[in-house]
Amino acid sequence: GGVDSAVAAVLIHEAIGDQLTCVFVDHGLLRLGEAEQVVTLFRDSYNIPLVHVEAQELFLEALEGVTDPEVKRKTIGRLFIDVFDREAKKIGGAEFLAQGTLYPDVIESVSFTGGPSVTIKSHHNVGGLPERMNMKLVEPLRELFKDEVRVLGRELGLPEAFVGRHPFPGPGLAIRCPGEITREKLDALRKADAIYLEEIRRAGLYDEIWQAFAVILPVKTVGVMGDARTYDNVCALRAVTSIDGMTADFYPFEMAFLGRVATRIINEVKGINRVTYDVTSKPPGTIEWE
Repeated sequence: GGVDSAVAAVLIHEAIGDQLTCVFVDHGLLRLGEAEQVVTLFRDSYNIPLVHVEAQELFLEALEGVTDPEVKRKTIGRLFIDVFDREAKKIGGAEFLAQGTLYPDVIESVSFTGGPSVTIKSHHNVGGLPERMNMKLVEPLRELFKDEVRVLGRELGLPEAFVGRHPFPGPGLAIRCPGEITREKLDALRKADAIYLEEIRRAGLYDEIWQAFAVILPVKTVGVMGDARTYDNVCALRAVTSIDGMTADFYPFEMAFLGRVATRIINEVKGINRVTYDVTSKPPGTIEWE
């Protein structure tokens, strides 16, 4: 559903036309209104057949009680493959599975040339397919960086609002929710993230930033709302500038902007009573928290 998948889909559609069926797996870990946007884009703008699989329950049940980031990523990766496998059998005769894997995904997950690069984190779309799937993998963007994919997307006529979107990880909000994932935390995170991005757009900063998002931390702190004591979650905000996602610097917002965003999140999102801003560059920190 992201930029990479969409560019890969349109590119392959140009090549093989209606032999392509797109499968959109809604794993319940998407941002506010995102599923609807993706479905509308494919069905209305591209006229590409799209199977919309609502798999929220499957994913959220499997992730219940899971706190280790690698286990989260691998669980999500495994379930993605299971869902694709099931849908491929329904379609019948599907021999290839195409993915929007990019070069940075590959570098962080495996060594591209067999050289000594270390696994930093497993990307859900890297590492081949299980033997039982009997499908071949097609990854047309595997040696491209994100900025190159955007150029390709524009060439293919994708709308700028879509091509220019910030990167969004395959495991979705699961890795922006360190510790255990609950529906309540995901709901609060979606709302906080939407407010943050709305304020970034309003300030005219969206295109200056490589990626911006909210994280809900497995930490509760004491606060005061009106005359009452609160004991709620902490939200961290992250925004970075980057060329290719391999290295990144935190974005130097003005304090007044951060104050405005924090006030809105605390006032409008039930379950969050404190907001912090992450000033870690990559390296040493990765862009995502998990």
